[in-house]
Amino acid sequence: MPNNSLSDTDLWDAIRLNDELAFTALFDRYWVRLYKTAQTYIKDHEVSEEVVHDVFLNIWERRHVLQIDSFANFLLTAVRYQVYNRMRAAKSPVFFNTAHLPELMDSNAGENHINEQELQQELNRQLVQLPKRCQEIFYLSRMLQLSNREIAAKLGISKRSVENQLTVALKHLRMFLKHTAIFVLFILFNNS
Repeated sequence: MPNNSLSDTDLWDAIRLNDELAFTALFDRYWVRLYKTAQTYIKDHEVSEEVVHDVFLNIWERRHVLQIDSFANFLLTAVRYQVYNRMRAAKSPVFFNTAHLPELMDSNAGENHINEQELQQELNRQLVQLPKRCQEIFYLSRMLQLSNREIAAKLGISKRSVENQLTVALKHLRMFLKHTAIFVLFILFNNS
């Protein structure tokens, strides 16, 4: 079967029927693009290869249950998800949760999930650059929804100190998240 001339959909249908040649053709068709995507995030040749192989291994193992409409979109989302999981596993626990961000696009739910995770990761990277006390106050305010007065009482500091620390955190986030700052700050800090 000349797999190079078949569409992704035809190859996927064959893969679901256990056609290893179709799987190899799809692998060959997308491997370089997926590797480059992983490499832009990870910057490590071996780990990027592992990510791509893990994605394809997962697809082969789950070929009978997966429903894939757009193979290219599915693969790119799967690679970014694998990259995120590896990066998250390598980092310390996160302080920021974007679970309440509204969906901005009607696109693929998996892609939305990846975008949300990437935003969370960038916010976490910026927040860990703040002094520990500032991080703690930000967490209590934005994650636990405590008022400035409650935070001050809990930490044994003045309400003014809490306000100052929140100002420092917000200033820092605005500086480093310029491209998304208006949206993120509107959503996250609208309750202040």
